[in-house]
Amino acid sequence: MTPDRGDAEDFLALTDKIGRERGFGAGQYKSTCMRRRIAVRMRARESPSYRAYSHLLDTDPSEYDRLLDALTINVTNLFRNPEAWKEVERKVLPVIWDRSLRRISCWAAGCASGEEAYTLAILWHRFALQLGASGQLSRVHILATDIDRASLLRAQEGTYAEEGFIETPAEIRARYFSREAPFAVAAELRPMVRFERRDLLLDAPPGGGLDLITCRNVIIYFDRVSQDALIRRFYDALAPGGFLVLGKVETLLGALRDLFEVVDQRQRIFRRP
Repeated sequence: MTPDRGDAEDFLALTDKIGRERGFGAGQYKSTCMRRRIAVRMRARESPSYRAYSHLLDTDPSEYDRLLDALTINVTNLFRNPEAWKEVERKVLPVIWDRSLRRISCWAAGCASGEEAYTLAILWHRFALQLGASGQLSRVHILATDIDRASLLRAQEGTYAEEGFIETPAEIRARYFSREAPFAVAAELRPMVRFERRDLLLDAPPGGGLDLITCRNVIIYFDRVSQDALIRRFYDALAPGGFLVLGKVETLLGALRDLFEVVDQRQRIFRRP
């Protein structure tokens, strides 16, 4: 059945309900994106209208889990867009390491099932090995956050199917993952990464002055007001000289461009002055 997409009042009531009952700020995402993803669940449950689907959520609370899984954006893989990670390895990691900080604090924001966080951990591990400084890896702390609890559980397991490696260099896969499915991340990487549930727009960012924030292919799903607010949160969370890495289709617009120095425009790498 085709959902009634024209009832703006009922759509707003539904998104308010989702936020109130499950803490998901659906109203801050692009309306077209939310309508499309909610419609997937409405068709699956044969709900003809937003009002009917809202009633279904009351009578079948388990539907909330399926809905939230549909609403959250979890398309990723290890070393996605490898050319961007090469530039992070070349232009970002050495600068952070050489600042003689006792602690290196990174935030993988919107980490989905952990691929980006473990990619970053691998980069730091390889970098330290190349310097002969593996004993200093305890300095590196990566906080990986997402709003989707199911994705975070998969991230904490740290195991991935074959399709998760479509962009992973063969030598990295052989070095840092088990040889049999499900392919488990190496134990030596796990102490570097901590997973936590956070809503990027509703929860406060990590404190203490971060050295690096990666948030790739996430903000494109927010409306412009929410995008601006999130980038300003990232700016405030970064220590002076800290780096921000966005996705290939994302960039800084308007006054936000004046907040950051451009390190690599093509790979969307920026730095707080």
